[in-house]
Amino acid sequence: MEFRHFRYVLAAAEELHFTRAAQRLGVAQPALSQQIRQLEDELGTQLFHRLTRGVELTEAGRAFVPYAKAVLAAAEEGAAAAMRAAKGELGQLRIGFTSSASFNPIVTGTIGRFRDAYPGLELDLQEQVTAVLLRALREGRIQLAFLRAAADETEGLRCTALPEEPLWAALPAKHRLAGEARIALADLAADRFIVYPRANGRLLYDAIVAACGRAGFSPRIVQEAPQMASTVNLVAAGVGVALVPASMRQIRAPGVSYLRLAPPTPTASLALVQGADLLMTAAVRNFIRCLEDAVRDPLTAEIVVAGQA
Repeated sequence: MEFRHFRYVLAAAEELHFTRAAQRLGVAQPALSQQIRQLEDELGTQLFHRLTRGVELTEAGRAFVPYAKAVLAAAEEGAAAAMRAAKGELGQLRIGFTSSASFNPIVTGTIGRFRDAYPGLELDLQEQVTAVLLRALREGRIQLAFLRAAADETEGLRCTALPEEPLWAALPAKHRLAGEARIALADLAADRFIVYPRANGRLLYDAIVAACGRAGFSPRIVQEAPQMASTVNLVAAGVGVALVPASMRQIRAPGVSYLRLAPPTPTASLALVQGADLLMTAAVRNFIRCLEDAVRDPLTAEIVVAGQA
């Protein structure tokens, strides 16, 4: 039983005439008659009564027609689905992100744009630390990731850099400088620092230590926090101070004051990192286009821009 058999039977059932069915399909009438006869032989029963003028369906033919229609409809749906998948409109896209990246408005704006533009494509979003995301990218378990990584950590991977995000000081509300509008990083030289563990992703850790070094001191690190949100909570508890990306100010934890740092303001790098070339699908390309649109949209980047003011 072949696909064309279903088309021939349906055309003949609708026309009730082999010659008109053949003309409609653009095939020779003897060929159509022969193919239908082969199908009947395969089924072991007639689908049509051959009349003097035309044909009519047998009971077996009437039973067969709905299934033939379903086969053709499923084939059309399958072809449409294949074309949509080839355009990146169907399927699944696996994206990782770090906890701090989830607060960046460009990241959330990109995901929102993509969901709106491609509602038929499933997004599998996974939050992990940078080191775990890099392994997942290299092993093909995810296709994209928003993360903060050093250049040598992303060797062999494609990176799309997002705008640099300024770092702000997060201080306990009772801190001596909490009421200031802006402080110099050197003002925190005597304070205890809470940092993101270097083992989880060294770029942000190294950026903070380097910024302190340029300010003339080495930070006294008393606590590591595996997630940015927990860093802010530890600041609220009075454990120490922290430097956080500007977008983290969205966490309005009681007992925390966010202060702008005086120039030269340290920044936090963030990038969208792609996996292997074989994972460069249409869906990935569509997501990158949404990212580019989000970067160009001043409303999407409002929090980051405000942090630079």
